[in-house]
Amino acid sequence: MRFDFQSCDFTDTQAGADAIAVVDAQGALTWGDLRAATMTWEEAAVAAGARAGVPLVISGHKEAAFLVAMLGCLRLGVPFVPADVINPPERIARIGELVRAALRYDAQAQAFVRAADDPAVLDEKDLAYVMFTSGSTGDPKGVQIGRESVALFAGWIRDCLALGPAPVFMDQMLFSFDFSLFNWVGALELGGTCVLCPRETIAQRDAFVSYLAATRISVWASTPSFVRQQLFNPAFDHHHLPDLRVFVFGAESLTPSMAEELWQRFPLVRIINSYGPTEATCSTTWVEIDAALRAAAPNPYPIGRAKPYADVFIEHGEINIVGDHVMRGYLNRPDLNATRMFMRDGKRGYRSGDLGEIDAQGLVTFRGRIDDQIKLHGYRIELAEIDAALAALPGARAGATVALRRADGAIVRLIGFVEPAAAGPVLDGDASAAPALQPLPSELADWKPALGRRLPPYMIPSELVACHRFPTTSTDKADRKQLERLYLDARLSKKPEQQA
Repeated sequence: MRFDFQSCDFTDTQAGADAIAVVDAQGALTWGDLRAATMTWEEAAVAAGARAGVPLVISGHKEAAFLVAMLGCLRLGVPFVPADVINPPERIARIGELVRAALRYDAQAQAFVRAADDPAVLDEKDLAYVMFTSGSTGDPKGVQIGRESVALFAGWIRDCLALGPAPVFMDQMLFSFDFSLFNWVGALELGGTCVLCPRETIAQRDAFVSYLAATRISVWASTPSFVRQQLFNPAFDHHHLPDLRVFVFGAESLTPSMAEELWQRFPLVRIINSYGPTEATCSTTWVEIDAALRAAAPNPYPIGRAKPYADVFIEHGEINIVGDHVMRGYLNRPDLNATRMFMRDGKRGYRSGDLGEIDAQGLVTFRGRIDDQIKLHGYRIELAEIDAALAALPGARAGATVALRRADGAIVRLIGFVEPAAAGPVLDGDASAAPALQPLPSELADWKPALGRRLPPYMIPSELVACHRFPTTSTDKADRKQLERLYLDARLSKKPEQQA
């Protein structure tokens, strides 16, 4: 049995009903269980007032009930709006108001509650979901994704990635983070298993590995930052996870040092790098790091070539994306749609705000965000370029750069952060310990001359700080704001925990 995202329904229902489809912290659902639970949910949703075209907010974390609700919405033609409970209740309520949702389904309580006071059918028809991302106006902005986009995405996983029969996907990303689609859409399209990993399980280092081993995960998709956190655990290797055979990365740059460290732990795994904003249904480009690319070791690795249904081009340094997988626009934001969206050859297009380069072979390399561009002493600088150089320093696993500003917003200097490859004394054996600043390892004694071989003088940070395990955002990206707070707190307390 599997879920066909073209028809948005279960298919091949006479085969494999007893195979495991979904695992969460409470147990497992077979494919037969999943189908029955979805149909039961639909009956309850309709009785509660759900109807086609009117959005429904789903709140929760990594429960099977959350996944059941999303499938039920797809079958009913109800656009779902995922909202993880990591968000404050006020923000979840505001999302319901913005999208004018009739109902919110609480996946943790498995109950329906009223959402907006004035629910309405969306102007855009046949949407699969509306996913909210951070907005510059103070309100989150809703990205409208059509059902055709999800079908294309599922087809790419099925037809291009060669993941084998019934793969088992590790799914730790929030359902409200679009990269999580790769796991549950991929698992269900291929008739495999989606293993949901809640925060509480992940926080228990040894229990997490045991959970993954017991469920026999074979596909791991995450940000590089999340994998770096696992590398502090010596049990994160092929011996303890013998079924793991594919890593898929996205949302952050992948460096050769990270890939090599993974190959040391998992010598036979395939590593796939991908790229795509929420506005382009999770991913638009992809590349497998083959022997030739591994030998060339560009830093960072390219994010790949356009998928068969996508077109990617660079204009004024910005990555532009065209295709039927591009969003139907931001919800009720004509101002953003006018500046970010366009039409090309009858297809929707999106200006990503990401900087990139494309070579003669069609390989795209990510070069940072337009809004990560700063100006220091008259020079325009992309922080992502400094990040990559820091990650390439000896003894470093990752790098991040923070621009310190005065109260008036003017940048005064750059602070570099490196995550050492060797585990630090604060975190050894303690997966729940907070990120901490530490003295630089001896390998980094000559960090300034080393950076000077890669960067012009005006791009070299005035100070370098070691931070064992970078703090991350809810989407597992390095959190620059929290790094800045750690640095300022340490400086104000005058603790000798860092070294220039």
